[in-house]
Amino acid sequence: MKSIPMRMCVVTREKLPKKELIRVVKSENRVIVDESGKVNGHGVYLKRDISVVETARKKGILKKLLETDIPDSVYEELLSIIK
Repeated sequence: MKSIPMRMCVVTREKLPKKELIRVVKSENRVIVDESGKVNGHGVYLKRDISVVETARKKGILKKLLETDIPDSVYEELLSIIK
């Protein structure tokens, strides 16, 4: 039996299987949504839930963790992936 990689959502702080999360990466001074989970760079995970993305945006959680401004396009992309 293969073990399932678990990651923690930076908003809800719950540990979930990697497939249930979306990775956002700061790579070469830009922030991208990493659906493959393989992009090099500093990454954080968000639960695939609209309210979680909205909370991250409102509280500036991604900005704090990735230490850079997060363009609105990143949040729009996250929301469109979830929908």
